[in-house]
Amino acid sequence: MNMIVTPASPATPNGTTRPQVRIVIVGHVDHGKSTLVGRLLHETGSLPDGKLEMLKAVSARRGMPFEWSFLLDALQTERDQGITIDTTQIRFRTNSRDIVLIDAPGHAEFLRNMITGASQADGAVLIIDALEGVRDQTRRHGYLLHLLGVKQVAVVVNKMDRVDFSAERFNEISDEISAHLLGLGVKPTAVIPISARDGDGVAERTDRIGWYKGPTVVEALDRLEPARPLEALALRLPVQAIYKFDDRRIVAGRIESGSLIAGDEIVIMPAGKIARIKTVENWPVTPVAGRQGAGRSVGITLDRELFVERGDIIAHANSAPRETRRLRARIFWLHDKPLAKGDQLLVRCGPKESRATVVAIEKAVDPGELSSVENKAIGRNHVGEIDISLSNSIATDPYTENPRTGRIVIEVSGRIAGGGLVLSVDAGQRALPVDIVPVESALRPDERSARYQHNGAVVWLTGLPASGKSTLAKALERRLFSNGGSPILLDGDTLRAGLNSDLGFSAADRSENIRRLAEVATHLARNGHIAIVAAVSPAREDRATARRIAADTSFREIHVATPAGVCEERDPKGHYKKARAGALASFTGIGNDYETPQAAELVIDTSTRTVAEAADEIEQMLKTTGVLFDEVVDLAANI
Repeated sequence: MNMIVTPASPATPNGTTRPQVRIVIVGHVDHGKSTLVGRLLHETGSLPDGKLEMLKAVSARRGMPFEWSFLLDALQTERDQGITIDTTQIRFRTNSRDIVLIDAPGHAEFLRNMITGASQADGAVLIIDALEGVRDQTRRHGYLLHLLGVKQVAVVVNKMDRVDFSAERFNEISDEISAHLLGLGVKPTAVIPISARDGDGVAERTDRIGWYKGPTVVEALDRLEPARPLEALALRLPVQAIYKFDDRRIVAGRIESGSLIAGDEIVIMPAGKIARIKTVENWPVTPVAGRQGAGRSVGITLDRELFVERGDIIAHANSAPRETRRLRARIFWLHDKPLAKGDQLLVRCGPKESRATVVAIEKAVDPGELSSVENKAIGRNHVGEIDISLSNSIATDPYTENPRTGRIVIEVSGRIAGGGLVLSVDAGQRALPVDIVPVESALRPDERSARYQHNGAVVWLTGLPASGKSTLAKALERRLFSNGGSPILLDGDTLRAGLNSDLGFSAADRSENIRRLAEVATHLARNGHIAIVAAVSPAREDRATARRIAADTSFREIHVATPAGVCEERDPKGHYKKARAGALASFTGIGNDYETPQAAELVIDTSTRTVAEAADEIEQMLKTTGVLFDEVVDLAANI
């Protein structure tokens, strides 16, 4: 990597520090990114003394004309191939900003490197060749900036000299790229016509672009807003290592955001254990006095002995990140094999990693074409939103709340296969008092699955009252047990007679009823059993909550879609009759609406098949989705 660094920026005359803005410059190969960067360094007086003259002399000795891009051609590979293949950080100053410009590669093969560069940026410059216009790669770069949460984008239409500085051509490109970016929710801060080679529009409006009244590139950069200071965000200290030193146990890491000082009450996530910072350690002076802010690498000691491991996140107790085993992310996929539902991955969030399973894919499109047609898998260089189930709990934030802990990297077979932004987190465990320590089972899941010939799962039967849920649940329970499995029936009415007897039938009580059912079922599933839940569960959001709680278990939703007329005709408990008489005001199917599942794993109408036939369908679904084993598993081989 070639890095050109100017001296550290002094404070302004009134004693304040100049804002720093990190900007990534992206564009199609050969659209002139490196030329623009070289020209910017020259126009802002940021080149080291003698650098320009030296490069011109080198060019003369080689018998080739000088190009501004030579300033960035630090790698021989780049000079040989004419392709920028790494990211380069360049610092320079405008009137009111310190700019850190990240030159990212534009060639399709090097999008992986571009993600690394763009993920650090507060804003972006998107460069387009005036002759070639908006290309697929240009649209893909725009989508990628949107994917990575970059909201400030200045568009530069370069090589205007190749189209005779045509205002008509410029307006055509400006309208096309502006519409594209606005469709992504990104409003361009400016669209600027330039000739980077000759300097038009870079630092001044020349006569050749006299028809243009907007800002120059330098002025546009000067107007970009810096990100919210990391010190102003909540404390996030990912744990890098734990050291034993003398009689101290030092927890070390870099403060990614916020600040800390000895005496602060902190929480260690995802375990949720609370302690106070006893001392802040550093080298060579220790302990350290005063508040330590974002960017500082520190060690801390705690006022009590707690188990802490690499990848945990330390936060203030009143502003902790979410603990979760399920999250939604918008990702850019780089692997040759398309990403599909059910795929197994390794997900990294900071120093924490976890095995993961893709449980849903939405909005999978080719950003180059921006087709409205969504795919069921995410192809190479395509984007999409995915729900991920994690095998281990992690602590994270949505990227809109904290960009330092709201990004993920995805690996397949030890190689980076994608990355993106955490859109939402299904929060799990809250901060726990120090004396509450959850205890894991002594048995591994694979030991149980080898004995029962199935994985743990939550099989959730939902449907109108009298649709046949409990009948099917009992038939399935008997069949699985007869085959040596470990099924456990959780009937909604049965639990309302005991565990949930304190709940009524308000919307809030119904939601809590489903939450408790889901928690019990998930606990059973995580310990190798198949929890068969039979519950009306009429609200779609409540069922979605149950699926989120199940997280790393195999959640299977079965919609028992028996017609309402058939259910009322059956009415084995007399509930429909009572509801018609006004005695059951909140009865689902008459008093309350039932929200039909939109993505159930299986739909069964018990009015058109026997109980045995319906049980056959469920059993087959459990086999094809990996819950039931087709072959005998050798227990000894797994120990």
